[in-house]
Amino acid sequence: MKNVMLLTGAGQIGMAIARRMGYGMKIVIGDKKRENAQVVAKIMNDAGFDAVPEEMDLSDRSSIRSIIAKAQKYGDISMMVNAAGVSPSQAPIEAILKVDLYGTAVLLEEVGGAIAPGGVGVTISSQSGHRMKQLTPEEDEQLACTPTEKLLELPLLRPENIRDTLHAYQLAKRCNEKRVMAESVRWGEKRARINSISPGIIVTPLAMDELNGPRGDFYRNMFAKCPAGRPGTADEVANVAELLMSAKGAFITGADFLIDGGTTASCFYGPLKC
Repeated sequence: MKNVMLLTGAGQIGMAIARRMGYGMKIVIGDKKRENAQVVAKIMNDAGFDAVPEEMDLSDRSSIRSIIAKAQKYGDISMMVNAAGVSPSQAPIEAILKVDLYGTAVLLEEVGGAIAPGGVGVTISSQSGHRMKQLTPEEDEQLACTPTEKLLELPLLRPENIRDTLHAYQLAKRCNEKRVMAESVRWGEKRARINSISPGIIVTPLAMDELNGPRGDFYRNMFAKCPAGRPGTADEVANVAELLMSAKGAFITGADFLIDGGTTASCFYGPLKC
């Protein structure tokens, strides 16, 4: 039996974090498309890791419970990396809310019940949650604490109150951050920790969909006018995850880390003026 890392989302960011933190562990990789999980598992196994692919639908509680049960057959789940999700150019409003918002909330809840004492998790949020119009304290509390199966019934999450897919994505990512804060209290009962990371544009296939989509010029303007002057890399996100998931981050839980090359700063106080 080994300690297990549960990795949801077979993409570049998740794989970078798993390569940084998953050595010596059984890495169970879940993705809605099994072939994506198989590709990442092969890359990691060829590099000396011990990874196994599984099919998993983040929007389905029974699917999440199934992959947790499969992971526990290998040992205790001591690490979770959630890098699954869809972008504003990939899915309609309803799907973004069901996957990125509801699905992440369910995953945090279910893994929180299964995580080994002393375990740790990170979920990948987004800079988008930081740049939307501020919500009221009551709305933030609703996103943090509403029972999971009631989340999508909240007035601010009703499709008729959402302007477009970007607005839905922003709400989902704001909910991710607030949900992590609330769940960190429950995870703490097992001395386990959970944090979120909010990347800017990181060069991945998902980001390329955005760059080639209707907001491509908007994102290229972001690169030009943010302090870093470029998009980020998956390994730079893994640098932050390594801090959060290692003993050096032992006093960090319920927090969100913005890593966007200064894009949000430029939006609020610089030339971007988002």
